[in-house]
Amino acid sequence: PYQTGWNRYPDPRQKELKALIAPIKGVKPENIFLGNGSDEAIDLIFRIFCIPGKDNVVAIDPSYGMYAVSADINDIEVRSVRLREDFSVPVEDLLAACDENTKAIFLCSPNNPSGNATPNEVIFDILGRFNGIVVVDEAYIDFCSVPSLLPSLEKYPNLIVLQTFSKARGLAALRLGLAFAQPYTIKVMSMVKYPYNINASTQQLAKEALARPIDSQVKEIVAQRARVAGELGKFSCVKKVYPSEANFILVKFDDADVMYAHLISYGIIVRNRNKVHGCAGCLRITVGLPEENDLLIKALKEYEEGNIRR
Repeated sequence: PYQTGWNRYPDPRQKELKALIAPIKGVKPENIFLGNGSDEAIDLIFRIFCIPGKDNVVAIDPSYGMYAVSADINDIEVRSVRLREDFSVPVEDLLAACDENTKAIFLCSPNNPSGNATPNEVIFDILGRFNGIVVVDEAYIDFCSVPSLLPSLEKYPNLIVLQTFSKARGLAALRLGLAFAQPYTIKVMSMVKYPYNINASTQQLAKEALARPIDSQVKEIVAQRARVAGELGKFSCVKKVYPSEANFILVKFDDADVMYAHLISYGIIVRNRNKVHGCAGCLRITVGLPEENDLLIKALKEYEEGNIRR
């Protein structure tokens, strides 16, 4: 009974937080599920819709690795469909990979690690032709010129949209993810989740964060993304800069492993995607503050001049 500030359990339905999120996202509170990161929502999708050892899901490749990890934990087969060379979605191949035991299709848009966004018309086509759940991961949607699919929730009962507080709002350490769907789907997800999955401090910090505008920060990141992409294209060690709708850029180098070690020596940590299908020779570089991006450009100039660090 003693008041420590934390002696009562948090609201298991996160009603106040959902009431703040709803008008920002243009949905109703009953369309919102909050999870311990988007990973919890991904795991729940497998647990709710799939029978272990029997059912399967279809996912694009390359893409976010957690879909396959969660499927493996839940004993669900993942059928990977390779993206085209430009990372666009081969819809017919995607649908051809499905059978009567395919319960979900996972799409990431903007995609990770490629950075490109799938046109909404393509996703609508899949939603209309697939008799199962279509999960669209919009973790990077705030940086994207393609609009969110949230306005389409009422039209498509098989649509689940994932978003997060980790990217544009810069709250990765809070581990707060969102899933949006029709009310019945959200109700089932809420019944299956652990009762107190979002702790009180996370709920409070998220409420405070929602009061802070992020438009100027997003605009700066998008502007810096264009600037960095332009600068990268000037270096001979850079073979290709892929178009990006996210807060990172996929870049193909003459030697990704050597470049990775070189950047690490400057304290610049990037994702080495060299061994990922379709990303041979590539590093995924997150757009930072202007001074951090300046350091990246400086490191590449040093590399070009033969001053390679290991």
